[in-house]
Amino acid sequence: MPEQVYLLGNLVIMVAYAAIMLAIIVPVARARQLWTNKLGVATAMIFFTCSVGHGLHAFMAIRDLDHPGGHLAGGWIWPAAVWDALTAAVGIYYWTLRRSYKVLLHGGTIYSSPGEQHRLAEADARELDARNAAEKHRGFLAAVVEHTDDAIIGVNLEGRVTAWNRGAERLFGFNAGSVIGQPMSIFSGDAGAAADQTAVIARIRHGEPRIHYEARRVHRNGSPLELSINVTPIKDAAGAVTGASITAREISALKEAADQRRVADEQAHQAQRMQSLGNLAGGMAHDFNNILAIIVNYTEFAIEDTADKPGVQQDLQHVRAAADRAMGLTRQLLTFTRGDRAQPQDLDLNAALTEAREAFAAVVGDGITIVGRPASGPLAVRADPAQLQQVLRILAANARDAMPDGGTLVLEANTAEISADARGPQPALPPGTYARLLVSDTGTGMAPEVAERVFEPFFTTRPGQGAGLGLSTAYGIVSEAGGSIAVYSEPGVGTTFRVYLPLVAAPAPPERREQPPPGDGRTVVVVEHEPPLLRAATRILTGAGYRVIAAATGPEALVVIGDRDVDVVVTDVVMPDMTGPRLAELLRERQPGLPVVFMSGYSSGMLDVTGALDPRAPFVEKPFTAQDLLHEVHDALAGRTRSAV
Repeated sequence: MPEQVYLLGNLVIMVAYAAIMLAIIVPVARARQLWTNKLGVATAMIFFTCSVGHGLHAFMAIRDLDHPGGHLAGGWIWPAAVWDALTAAVGIYYWTLRRSYKVLLHGGTIYSSPGEQHRLAEADARELDARNAAEKHRGFLAAVVEHTDDAIIGVNLEGRVTAWNRGAERLFGFNAGSVIGQPMSIFSGDAGAAADQTAVIARIRHGEPRIHYEARRVHRNGSPLELSINVTPIKDAAGAVTGASITAREISALKEAADQRRVADEQAHQAQRMQSLGNLAGGMAHDFNNILAIIVNYTEFAIEDTADKPGVQQDLQHVRAAADRAMGLTRQLLTFTRGDRAQPQDLDLNAALTEAREAFAAVVGDGITIVGRPASGPLAVRADPAQLQQVLRILAANARDAMPDGGTLVLEANTAEISADARGPQPALPPGTYARLLVSDTGTGMAPEVAERVFEPFFTTRPGQGAGLGLSTAYGIVSEAGGSIAVYSEPGVGTTFRVYLPLVAAPAPPERREQPPPGDGRTVVVVEHEPPLLRAATRILTGAGYRVIAAATGPEALVVIGDRDVDVVVTDVVMPDMTGPRLAELLRERQPGLPVVFMSGYSSGMLDVTGALDPRAPFVEKPFTAQDLLHEVHDALAGRTRSAV
């Protein structure tokens, strides 16, 4: 019985393997792939040999059935049966795999049914479309990389260039053919930059995901480049770092714009600080001026009344000299706050420069050489000549102090263009052409932190040798003239002060003030809350022929005037209980068109800016002289007003 089962099994396996062989070789032959589809042919040959082998086993089984005691009878039937069953199982396993994988008749495969081929063709078409889309996407990305303005550079881990886009060509000046394969040092500029590049590649090699830094590199023509650089690793399919991608962007313009914004911010901060200091200085000068006005005028009164006492007059002259010095100090404070009563006129800077050069020889001493460089043509500006000479004198004195061992002082006049598009630091002035004075020395120079504060009042680097008001006074004078002053200094090299002033058409002859006419008995109301100053103003006006009505406050003035008509009112601006402008408003309701002269220890510029006073209103500044007060009263009676600022 086992012999018959063995025979039947081998016959079935032989037929099955032969069928598999035919199922493989027939489609291959029909596809004309007998010589190209080597895998299919080899598989068919395997199943053919297996089918022949099982056929031989069946033949042996038939022979043993006819001749008992043959090979199988010796005990080999069962191992042979197990072996045949195993090979049958392998064939079945192959067949199921073939149907599951649905392999096609091309590309080194075996066979599938026509329906399976159609489905797999559709899948292959979809895969091809996806591959084409990916390839198109990669091409688009490559085009973006190639045409971007940024430089995109690929380098290997040895620092040699492997990719170079057009942005890199434009930025560095090298074409791709000349730079690929070269070390990055070709555009480093110096050994230090090359070492930095090597260190960056080493950091990428050791796993840093991204590195950003700013650095200076060089163009092919040698010009420097300020770059913002990003470096990221390039990895292969296994995740290993094989190189680095470098993106570089030129940021010179951005940095320059940032510097311009920083300078503008610093200038705005400086202006705010100077304004705050000016307000403080103006407030100090207000009360101080009231005191000085009293001292000056009463000293004059005492001098007039002691003509027969020379010793007393000499003492009073010392008092008056001290008062004059105090007035000068206060005037410097008021100049800094743009409140000094300047008398501007059109003048030629070349003439002012020549005058300054001749006058400064005694100021700077024998060890300093003064060099004058006037402009080639007239430079007309509108400024107070005395104040302009004061500015130059202050700058020359500072230059002298910076050159204790001697040196050179250069005074130069020329023009300068201020442009909104200009790069680098420049004065905060409207765009245009300006006249410029330069005062340069070869002295010790200043540190940056000192140069930033030189125009602040009371700031000095020589305690005990000055009040620290010189440069702040110069700053106020130049600003009042519509210009600006700037300083440039380097320690150990020297200092240059640049004074910018607006140009005017041509110099005009200087104005002259005549002696004011007498008052001829006209009535003047004087309102001043400081009694000594009130008495002084009353005495000046009375001595000039005016009839004076005095009051300490605004309400008192309204009472003492009553229904009477007066010719002019002289009133302080800032007073307790009622301000001067409010008093003028109430008096003009009673007497329309009444002339009013205002006086104050605050600067006229400060009062104008704060809106406390109409810029066109007649104004006399404390401390005032008799001439100042009488001129302003006469101008008010004549209907003349100040020019609006």
